[in-house]
Amino acid sequence: MSETTHGSAVAMSAAPSPDDGLSAAELAKKYGLSVSGARPSLPEYARQLWDRRHFVVAFSRAKMTAQYSQAKLGQVWQVATPLLNATVYFLIFGLLMQQSKGMGIPTYIPFLVTGVFVFTFTQSSALSGVRAISGNLGLVRALHFPRAVLPISFALQQLQQLLFSMIVLFAFLLGFGHMPKPSWLLIVPVLALQFVFNTGLAMILARLGSKTPDLAQLLPFILRTWMYASGVMYSLVEALKKTHAPGWLVDVLSANPAAVYINLMRDALISGHAAHKHIVLPQHVWALGVGWALLVGVGGFVFFWKAEEQYGRG
Repeated sequence: MSETTHGSAVAMSAAPSPDDGLSAAELAKKYGLSVSGARPSLPEYARQLWDRRHFVVAFSRAKMTAQYSQAKLGQVWQVATPLLNATVYFLIFGLLMQQSKGMGIPTYIPFLVTGVFVFTFTQSSALSGVRAISGNLGLVRALHFPRAVLPISFALQQLQQLLFSMIVLFAFLLGFGHMPKPSWLLIVPVLALQFVFNTGLAMILARLGSKTPDLAQLLPFILRTWMYASGVMYSLVEALKKTHAPGWLVDVLSANPAAVYINLMRDALISGHAAHKHIVLPQHVWALGVGWALLVGVGGFVFFWKAEEQYGRG
């Protein structure tokens, strides 16, 4: 097509484009374009995480090594910290408050150390999870990867620390006369369920902490309350009965996830009548353990994924 100008010059006009009249969305669909940083589908997100499983393991190990790199005792603190906590709780609750009465020191100390180690696993996963995004913004903004890698890595780091602590726990059990028995094999499914629960909890807190940094300051107080409500230092059911607490309150506190996993671990490891009367398992306790793992683990994963495109922005 051409047209004549006043200077008798001939100017050529551009032919109409086949894209004329198409909206931005239609153009993107036509040429296979997608929004940068858009959230993938849930199955695709899970596939991307699986593809990065080696990075998750390596990152968790690096974080665990770096955590105590400035301390002279290094990774000894992985075991020393919960042991020192258990010592303090034993002096206060075991000796001063006589919570070991009726159970005996040889049973109460393994009872206490088991509770402290198991609860510390959940506590540390929550505390590291709440800062998983807000504490790693440089990494989040510099690289493209599924952000769930971070809370999962931190939960895996805490599992590795617990496994170190379990060696000390076994030493306590043997030292106080609790010999290995078939029920010790149950620690594997208990730890697996608790790990799934802790990972989901870390992802929930990671999303909340990314938008509300003050949650990291409030969380230690919430966790401390949770610890006292879970029977870490004493038999929860026995203590509630002494205060004549209503039955529904006993059932609710006994069914909270921290108490469930602590009591499952204690029931698997500690033998003897003196211990069993203080380890009161709720009905369907394994169903509760599985239910909490699925509810918080799967629910936390979906909850975190829904805000995938928002992390590191703003």
